[in-house]
Amino acid sequence: MAGGTQQTLASEIAAAMAWWREAGVDCAFADEPTRWIAPPEPEPKPGDERPAAPKQFTAPPPPPRPRIGGDPATWPQDLAAFRQWWLEEPSLDGGQVARRVPSRGPANAALMVLVEQPDEEDGDRLLSGRQGAMLAAMLSAMGIGIDAVAVASVFARRTPLPDLAGLAEAGLGDLTRHHVHLFAPQRLIVLGSNILPLLGNDPAQSAQSLRSFNHEGRTIPLLAGPALDAMARGSAKAAFWRKWLEWGQSEEIGNQAS
Repeated sequence: MAGGTQQTLASEIAAAMAWWREAGVDCAFADEPTRWIAPPEPEPKPGDERPAAPKQFTAPPPPPRPRIGGDPATWPQDLAAFRQWWLEEPSLDGGQVARRVPSRGPANAALMVLVEQPDEEDGDRLLSGRQGAMLAAMLSAMGIGIDAVAVASVFARRTPLPDLAGLAEAGLGDLTRHHVHLFAPQRLIVLGSNILPLLGNDPAQSAQSLRSFNHEGRTIPLLAGPALDAMARGSAKAAFWRKWLEWGQSEEIGNQAS
């Protein structure tokens, strides 16, 4: 308005509040009291039931792993029958039967070589590729013909990165020991440190702690070495050759003493 004082809503509220302060009223009052702080909960009395705590979810344990090979009582007790069963038994590898490779060589051989698994180049004959050529050359240097040697593997087919601890609990060790038992060789070479626990060696100990294979009353002298693919390194090959010479001398001494 022209010539007058223009007041805003804020100034009007401020003026009203100042008026009440001058009157001595600076708090808001209500007829009903309001509790601003909740009272403490009363202590439970004897006999009072507390509400049950919510149950925590616990995942059920995984089902047990199927036993490799099924019941050991049903395993073939003849080497020829075992080789056929090795190619066909579904429980050996979760039902996978393609590209399985059987063991080879005669029973009661003077020497048996046990490896972890077939080579990726293998077809119907175990260790028929580069690893087999390396094995043949090694045996030739030892004065042993490859055809007179029994050759077997722990796995029926090529198995990259196997869960050996879980498979051992599922019976892989029992199956491996049965396989060697059927061959009944005079001496045994194990190529691959992962195999030793399956034959009874404590994995916390070195390969030197297992010098013989003992199964069902039979004791077979054992020599442990690196896997064939590790033998490509000259140092590993030389170290194994020294162990072979020492092993051969100890066997000769043992035979003379007996």
